[in-house]
Amino acid sequence: MLEDTSFWATVALLLFIGVLLYFRVPRMITSALDSRADKISSELDEARRLREEAQAVLAEYQRKAREAEQEAEEIIEQAKREAAAYAEEAMRRTDEYVERRTKLAEQKIEQAEAGALQEVRSLSAELAIEAAQRILTKKVTGEEADKLVSEAIDEAKARLH
Repeated sequence: MLEDTSFWATVALLLFIGVLLYFRVPRMITSALDSRADKISSELDEARRLREEAQAVLAEYQRKAREAEQEAEEIIEQAKREAAAYAEEAMRRTDEYVERRTKLAEQKIEQAEAGALQEVRSLSAELAIEAAQRILTKKVTGEEADKLVSEAIDEAKARLH
């Protein structure tokens, strides 16, 4: 039995286990494993917290992106409304301008017509006076002719002016 190597291997194993138990190696291993498990657990908690923060940041970013998109759409709609209002105002002003220019042109035409009519009347009167003067000078002679011509001229001038 003392010569059997398995006996001595068993004794050595038991001594080795005894030394390990004496120096509390299993407790150290257990505490090391527990601390490692605690560290891993805290890292997992930290990772979970970071993931939740990242999700919160992502949700905030998405909310801000939606708000920015909505604000951009509102700005575009406002710009469209303003452009339509400016276009409407421009059309209204253009219509007013055309109307004013048309009225001004009509007034100028009326003035030109009145001036032309006055000129025609004036020329007609002068021609009538001249024709009457020639006729009367041929038919009526003397003092009476001069008197009639002067009266006719004065009367025509008074009527025309």
